[in-house]
Amino acid sequence: MNKGNTPDKPLALVTGASRGIGAAIAKGLADNGIHVILVARTVGGLEELDNEITRSGGSCTLAPLDLLDFPAIDRLGATIFQRWGKLDIFISNAAMLGQVAPVNHYDPSIWADVINLNLVANQRLIRSFDPLLRQSGQGRAIFLSAAVARETAPYWGAYAVSKSGLETMVDIYAKENEKTRLRVNIVDPGITKTKLRSSAFPGEDPGNLKKPEQLVPLFLELCSADCQIHGQFIKYEEAKNF
Repeated sequence: MNKGNTPDKPLALVTGASRGIGAAIAKGLADNGIHVILVARTVGGLEELDNEITRSGGSCTLAPLDLLDFPAIDRLGATIFQRWGKLDIFISNAAMLGQVAPVNHYDPSIWADVINLNLVANQRLIRSFDPLLRQSGQGRAIFLSAAVARETAPYWGAYAVSKSGLETMVDIYAKENEKTRLRVNIVDPGITKTKLRSSAFPGEDPGNLKKPEQLVPLFLELCSADCQIHGQFIKYEEAKNF
């Protein structure tokens, strides 16, 4: 990771931060005085976002990382502890679509990668970041999911299975923190203009979809120290108050 300490600012970490929803949330947090650790595999995308945040007067730290490298997740948690001693906000956005195909035709290696990234990696992230979030005193953890986790549809395969598992795991994690100051929630952003969406629906007109930036106010509210919402599944389209 590059760049030095920022002890005077709240600290957030966003996975899948190089583009789309992750980049929009990271930029929104940085614009509101939060130092953001940007996690993604795509170094070029991280550097572009770094330049954008810096030009706007914000600050960030780049952490190029493949979340399928589980020991690297453990090392990241240790590095954050050594440098900052805490983590105030964790946004779990990174996800892999995999194949849109029948279960009986699904490539086993792709299936494993999707489950490992969308579900297993999140358990490793929770394991590494939970002590840091507790150290904050007002930790916030938000996990992004999708409608197919609850509304089963054909051909969504490993993506739907992984998101369903993620929701169950996060619900358990939230219940385990009912008596702490850590606030844990799940957000379904709904249909949004992203690369994952275009891969799933290549014939769809992206001009008709909402932009990732429209989601930012909801995440800023859920990340605020005053917000006491906990253990909830929140659909963006139904979050009228944000």
